[in-house]
Amino acid sequence: MDAADLAAASIPPLLAATVERLRESNAPMEALGELRRGRGIGSLRAAPALHPAGHAWRLGVLLLAPDGRLFETGEVTRAIEPQVAVTNRSAAAERRRDFRRAAVRGHFPDGETINHGHIELSLDVDSLRSGSGPLSIDGETVLVRWSAHLGTRPLEAYLDDRARLLTEDWA
Repeated sequence: MDAADLAAASIPPLLAATVERLRESNAPMEALGELRRGRGIGSLRAAPALHPAGHAWRLGVLLLAPDGRLFETGEVTRAIEPQVAVTNRSAAAERRRDFRRAAVRGHFPDGETINHGHIELSLDVDSLRSGSGPLSIDGETVLVRWSAHLGTRPLEAYLDDRARLLTEDWA
């Protein structure tokens, strides 16, 4: 087994330990949502909706599901019915508004935070070597690219810091 294989093999136990830590401390989870096209035929379709797809702990650029699956964070919205239509908004503001509406149509509780557009990460050696997502390998160390400007950090230290942010009482 080479260094990259050892690094990849270290990920599942690390994720399991982090899940256990978060579960024991009752760390808050956020909803996962999946955007689905509305039902209908051709152009006669209902508007798209975000549908519940489980829950996960938000750990910065990563989402960790209770079953140990790891996702790259996508976009975040809240289930809030937009009130007043404002004209001359940017395209990005209108897109955020559309996702808030889609979350309400998906029957999420009012005000709930929903992560959507997340991507499940492959934790095999080839995927980690390619570094196509936020994870990569350097020798025996799995790294997280947590900022385009600030570089990478070892996954173990990153998960520890992020879990601490969710579990410590900051009051």
